[in-house]
Amino acid sequence: MFFRSFFRHFNEFGVVTLYNHGVRGKRLRARYLLAAIPGLGFIDSMKKKTWGGNDILFMAETITERKTLDENPQDMKTKMELLIMRIQAELCRALEAEESDGTKFLVDRWLRKEGGGGVTCIIQDGAVFEKAGVNISVVKGSLPPAAVQQMKARGKKFKSEGDLPFFAAGVSCVIHPRNPMVPTIHFNYRFFEVEESDGTRQWWFGGGTDLTPYYLNEDDSRHFHRSLKKACDAHDKTYYPKFKKWCDDYFHITHRGERRGVGGIFFDDIDYPSEESAFKFVTSCAEAVIPSYLPLVKKHKNDAYGYHERQWQLLRRGRYVEFNLIYDRGTKFGLYTPGARYESILMSLPLVARWEYMHSPPSDSAEGKLMEVLKNPRDWLGEEGKTSWI
Repeated sequence: MFFRSFFRHFNEFGVVTLYNHGVRGKRLRARYLLAAIPGLGFIDSMKKKTWGGNDILFMAETITERKTLDENPQDMKTKMELLIMRIQAELCRALEAEESDGTKFLVDRWLRKEGGGGVTCIIQDGAVFEKAGVNISVVKGSLPPAAVQQMKARGKKFKSEGDLPFFAAGVSCVIHPRNPMVPTIHFNYRFFEVEESDGTRQWWFGGGTDLTPYYLNEDDSRHFHRSLKKACDAHDKTYYPKFKKWCDDYFHITHRGERRGVGGIFFDDIDYPSEESAFKFVTSCAEAVIPSYLPLVKKHKNDAYGYHERQWQLLRRGRYVEFNLIYDRGTKFGLYTPGARYESILMSLPLVARWEYMHSPPSDSAEGKLMEVLKNPRDWLGEEGKTSWI
């Protein structure tokens, strides 16, 4: 009965709701998927109900029940969950298309007893991507004291004392390629809502996208920054220079005196000009990830490299680990949260890394040229001094 209904509705709507996902020659159990219009609501293939065209399949079932999402299409919690599910699916399929050996993402949908859950998608030991993780999480509960203190330290003011009910939804990704000529990318976009004891709520968005090359290619860096600037400029021309500087300052490995990479954009606590406008800005930034990064993968994934370049890549990955475990706020918040899923939080770490005592490349080497940029962030698009946002 189910399959007759399935194929009847597939023919009518062109929407597939069931799939099998192969991982390294194995079969995962069948999963139901939802088709959605970005930020609006569901197309349920078992009902004659549509919101328009441009349908996509998610990597797994949403965390919030379909009925709840469908009944609350204008709630920001609904819009954010649908956005991050879409961004995850689009990126995973784009990355899988680059894998020459047919490697697919392992899809792990998990639930959290304290409320909510997530979908973790991981590639390990692919031909192109040594490790790539694309996670979404939709969680709710009460903020623990350590998390409240962390928020207060960066200027958040709450009327209430003690535990605070919260909702958080976000997508995060780190891609560690196998070829040292392909840079690593990281991005994270999130929405946070806290309910005060009097029923009022505080909300804000945060996120960013940044690039970590192992060998400097100035054309690649300019392309990457140009893509992010285009996304920012569509909303406010002061955003890119402001958030570019914020990124350079945030991804600073203080004890090393160097940045993690060539930057990008980074922002937090965005609660202006309105909730809807902020959401549209975050949407533009998240949608800029594929055009900013995939051309670099296609361009360099087959470049020649040797033992020396691989060892340097592993050394730089060691710096990546240092930043994430010592300084990254998102990692700290995740570890502070009750019911934290450590495997998903730490998916950003590379499969392999390396440390050497007192390693310092010659200044005139390709590695030394990268280090110069990491110690002295560059204005890739000539934007410094053009705005008065400070």
